Amino acid sequence: MSEPQAPTLQSLLTDRRALKLLLLSALVGIPVSLVAFWFVGFVHELQHWIWESAPDALGYDRAPWWWGLPTLTLAGLLAVPIITRMPGHGGHVPVHGLGGPPIVPKEAPGVALAAIACLPLGVMLGPEAPLMALGSAVALLALPAAKRAANPKAATVLGNAGSTAGIATIFGSPLIPAVMVLEGVALAGPARMLVIVPCLLACGIGALVFTGFGHWTGLKIGALSLPEKPPAGLPDAGDFLWGIPMAVLVAVLIATGFAVGRRTEAWTKLSGPRIFGCAVAIGVCITAYALIADRSPEEVALSGQTTVGLLAAEPEAWSILALVALILAKMIGWGIALGSLRGGPIFPALMIGSAVGIACGALPGFGMAPALAAGICASGVAATRLPITATVLAAALLGDDATDLMPILIIASVTALLTVTFLDRRKVNAEPAPAGVEPA
Repeated sequence: MSEPQAPTLQSLLTDRRALKLLLLSALVGIPVSLVAFWFVGFVHELQHWIWESAPDALGYDRAPWWWGLPTLTLAGLLAVPIITRMPGHGGHVPVHGLGGPPIVPKEAPGVALAAIACLPLGVMLGPEAPLMALGSAVALLALPAAKRAANPKAATVLGNAGSTAGIATIFGSPLIPAVMVLEGVALAGPARMLVIVPCLLACGIGALVFTGFGHWTGLKIGALSLPEKPPAGLPDAGDFLWGIPMAVLVAVLIATGFAVGRRTEAWTKLSGPRIFGCAVAIGVCITAYALIADRSPEEVALSGQTTVGLLAAEPEAWSILALVALILAKMIGWGIALGSLRGGPIFPALMIGSAVGIACGALPGFGMAPALAAGICASGVAATRLPITATVLAAALLGDDATDLMPILIIASVTALLTVTFLDRRKVNAEPAPAGVEPA
């Protein structure tokens, strides 16, 4: 008896159920994008008021050095009851990665409130994870609970489409979320396309909605971008000789931040007083940076995408002391936030990589543009374990310069991936084997 043939790509994509799911993904992309746009726009405006308008109203030309202490104390007071008591605990713990499985709609209010409590007040996390969670929750409203239970594959595809629509433009390009799904999905063959095509369509719809409403309303969403960059050219031997060890350094720093996050999670669990203590500790990191560097505490607080733009636009304005203080304060505060509060892990990692790149760009024979590019790419790989996604993200940020800098991006990507893989293997080997199990 001959074995049944595997379904082809043509048969899968022309199947009536697949077409229905594709249409549904396109339709849910519109409300998901609207929710995501207004949510991230509100968070961005609130952040602007807290860190710029309020200090200005009090007579300061910038946020004073102590500003992070009251804002993070307030963040802790607001976040604790949300994380400890609301359904879903405010979303997944960011130390576990960019996102988890799609959340159910009843958990969405907790995710939104946790993000509002944490992100604009200075917690060192990004908006990407809450937006993905909210996107999946809104998308799953299109499927009744009974249908979600009866057809979990369709629910997963629709949830993924909602997640990608929610972050359609915050990474600077709608292509980034689609590549992220393409690289991360654990499927092979034509079945992979059943997940990717709805996500790609939802990304396009999301980008259209974000662009249109941003133009019509004038509301900014704080998307990651580099309006100004150091002048670039073809990388030479010095760029590669410095770029490889720098990528290793960036990967080690990001891995250290995640290690701090794992220890923090094990310590805090869902203890309200400990979560509050972590928020205050982040405020101390912000204050320490402002005092040491004699610069605005806003530069080290928050998700970091604004600081990435500042670093790229004026690399000569940063002293080595300020850059080292920025890197260490961000890494420690971000690590604490990863294991205790709620938000996304990627944006702060990119800021750390950018700061390392600007600091290393002063080395003899190392160009500022290749150093910045390698730092962004290496940090993205170390934070996501997705080398293609991180390379495409860095290329999208670099714009026209990406073609010349692509060799250094690829080398930095592979170097960072090998480094974090080695560190992960050492961590696994260092853990004690269960009782009765011989080590391999």
